Amino acid sequence: MSLFAMGFLLVILQPSAGQFPRACANTQSLLRKECCPPWDGDGSPCGELSRRGSCQNILLSQAPLGPQFPFSGVDDREDWPSVFFNRTCRCEGNFMGFNCGECKFGFSGRNCTERRVRTRRNIFQLTTSEKDKFLAYLNLAKNTLSQDYVIATGTYSQMNNGSNPMFRNINMYDLFVWMHYYASRDTLLGGSNVWRDIDFAHEAPGFLPWHRVFLLMWEREIQKITGDENFTIPYWDWRDAEDCVVCTDEYMGGRHPTNPNILSPASFFSSWQVICTRSEEYNSQQALCNATSEGPILRNPGNHDKSRTPRLPSSAEVEFCLSLTQYESGSMDKMANYSFRNTLEG
Repeated sequence: MSLFAMGFLLVILQPSAGQFPRACANTQSLLRKECCPPWDGDGSPCGELSRRGSCQNILLSQAPLGPQFPFSGVDDREDWPSVFFNRTCRCEGNFMGFNCGECKFGFSGRNCTERRVRTRRNIFQLTTSEKDKFLAYLNLAKNTLSQDYVIATGTYSQMNNGSNPMFRNINMYDLFVWMHYYASRDTLLGGSNVWRDIDFAHEAPGFLPWHRVFLLMWEREIQKITGDENFTIPYWDWRDAEDCVVCTDEYMGGRHPTNPNILSPASFFSSWQVICTRSEEYNSQQALCNATSEGPILRNPGNHDKSRTPRLPSSAEVEFCLSLTQYESGSMDKMANYSFRNTLEG
């Protein structure tokens, strides 16, 4: 399975994964529209000599598009990744990755034949050392450049259809911030025009599969830079919670004593800088977020529009959502009423 092909087929839109392998972020690959890098293990494209995979034409869904996006050929994310590449690695067996150099999720070993089950744990059930290790891993990711991926700082058109590559390095943590931004950003239509009623990762059937792959990839990259193959992201069970109990300096950061909109100076994350928060600015410039630091983390739990979201969901509401048996229904977007996916999204 190619990392490019991780978008699951939809009736409405194919979701955009949004990764740009460093090995293909160059003029030659863009002009050839081919991303089939060699696997280091044998030096052949896609590890073909070791029967890991081969360079193939990409496969696109033939399902008709829905009416929510009345354009064609204006957004780089349409039929991802065909605007940039129409030939990528197609991996065999339990191999995956942009060069078939990794094991599919759930497998490990030299030939990716060993089943590996990992368990995500409640963050409040971690020992102090486990919790501290998790925070240290996050900090390492925030300060480690991604070796395999870069981000695009311009659209394909702005890259002069590939002859002028526009990419830059990014740290491993912010890579995933940028990917989430890229998949859900507005469509730039040229001039001052944008189309806001579009999201390639939310409000459609791809919401769950897109975020599942996103989470698995995020864990994989942490495992790679730390060498900890058993790492998993802990979770917070927020059912029936009356406030943000993870918003303390011991965990994800408490309030600043004099400014409730920023984190406490004692927080592990108080020095972190955020990226990709100024969507209207990018839209006005017809530009992509280029991952420039945009200031400290802003967060004020509880200071939200309570007429829209009075509280966190209750256990009963979660059980109701889980009782819905139809994954998707109706318009297959945010108006899909009580489909499981739409109810889960809130």
